[in-house]
Amino acid sequence: MRETTEICDFTALGQAIKKAREEKSWTREDAAKILNFVPRYVQSIENEGQHPSMQVLYRLATLFNISIDQYLLPERVITKSTRRRQLDSLLDTLEANDLIVVEGLTY
Repeated sequence: MRETTEICDFTALGQAIKKAREEKSWTREDAAKILNFVPRYVQSIENEGQHPSMQVLYRLATLFNISIDQYLLPERVITKSTRRRQLDSLLDTLEANDLIVVEGLTY
């Protein structure tokens, strides 16, 4: 029998999901109902680092607006171009109403 080696620890991601859920003031039952899961499955992902399927991972990330790259590639150093750093700096100075206008632009 072939031995498998875990390549990704989902514990930190599970904690991020839990934090995002709690920030929405949702119970595990609320999240499970929306996702059509049982609450125990949500608990296993949050507290035990259970590996969700890719489809479940996608649904959780989009529901809670979590960027998962930092959890899947924790050792990767993300370098930003000068233009990207300038844009990030500019976006940081904008208020919420300014961003709504930016989101409404079409190209």
